[in-house]
Amino acid sequence: MRTEIENIVDEIKQAISLLRRHLDWDQAVRRLDWLNNKSEDPNLWNDAAEAQKLMRERQQLDDGINSVRAFEQQMQDAIDLIELGEEEGDTDVIKEAEDALRVLRTEAARRQVEAMLSGEADGNDTYLEVHSGAGGTESQDWANILLRMYTRWAERQGYKVELMEVHDGEEAGIKSATLLVKGHNAYGWLKTESGVHRLVRISPFDSNARRHTSFSSIWVYPVIDDLIQIDINESDCRIDTYRSSGAGGQHVNTTDSAVRITHMPSGIVVQCQQERSQHKNKAKAWDMLRARLYEAELKKREEAANAEAASKSDIGWGHQIRSYVLQPYQLVKDLRTGVASTAPDDVLDGDLNEFMEAALAHRVNGGADAVVDDLN
Repeated sequence: MRTEIENIVDEIKQAISLLRRHLDWDQAVRRLDWLNNKSEDPNLWNDAAEAQKLMRERQQLDDGINSVRAFEQQMQDAIDLIELGEEEGDTDVIKEAEDALRVLRTEAARRQVEAMLSGEADGNDTYLEVHSGAGGTESQDWANILLRMYTRWAERQGYKVELMEVHDGEEAGIKSATLLVKGHNAYGWLKTESGVHRLVRISPFDSNARRHTSFSSIWVYPVIDDLIQIDINESDCRIDTYRSSGAGGQHVNTTDSAVRITHMPSGIVVQCQQERSQHKNKAKAWDMLRARLYEAELKKREEAANAEAASKSDIGWGHQIRSYVLQPYQLVKDLRTGVASTAPDDVLDGDLNEFMEAALAHRVNGGADAVVDDLN
């Protein structure tokens, strides 16, 4: 009968094997050697932008290769320590080595997830848009719940969150909102959340306490840096200004400082009302538009993402990626991976990593949809 420690060692070995395969080990080692030699070239910094790009690549490869080698060495050290403890009958040494293997297993699993975040823009900050679907107050309240869910998730990750714009609902909730999430791998983590999210609950707005189904969509796209050139013809854009919505009273902006930019060829619309200055809001809106156009180009390179255009499809039945059922039972279920949680309160409070990790693995491993029944 296999022991727990033998199983743990096998899990660590499997994780290391997957990390090596993800890196394309032999090619990565050769590439790192070339980059190390290149970094010593005195002419490298004649082109600062290209030099920065190469140095970022060098750092990523160096981190990836060194972490795999460290896992291998730590695993072997722990195995050797267990064998030594068994020879000498030292249970304290054996326990210490076994505990080290358990910690190593957890760290290797975490590193596997991070290895999946190696896309072109995965390391960037990100914008996240929430849009309510048809259904008036019900869907607008659901959109507001989703806005809070992703804000809480980002705070749990140690990310900084800024509310770029929000359009309040007539009675409750929001019609739409845009968050800026700042932190390492923010886009990589959130990119699989784009899609339609479905809520089933007893409506707090229905005096007859009937069960309602609501839909809202999430759209995620990366912030891009100045090294990425996105050319936009201003004649292709319509710029509108309007008065910012807010909580009322002293918070109401009495000038038309909010800015909306519509890119006519693509139909992409961005808006910003974070600042009190129209000039600053316009500058941020242009940045958001560049980011959306860049994200659209990234999506073209991913066949698996063609069906994920949440903001360009109906926000309703047949398009949802995840269902959240609060009544008559409690269950959250991802319809791409089959991952489920019986603690929707925790999920709605930002406990999303299990869903995100499964969705990332799903995409990396080919993106073929699992056969998952939706919840009634």
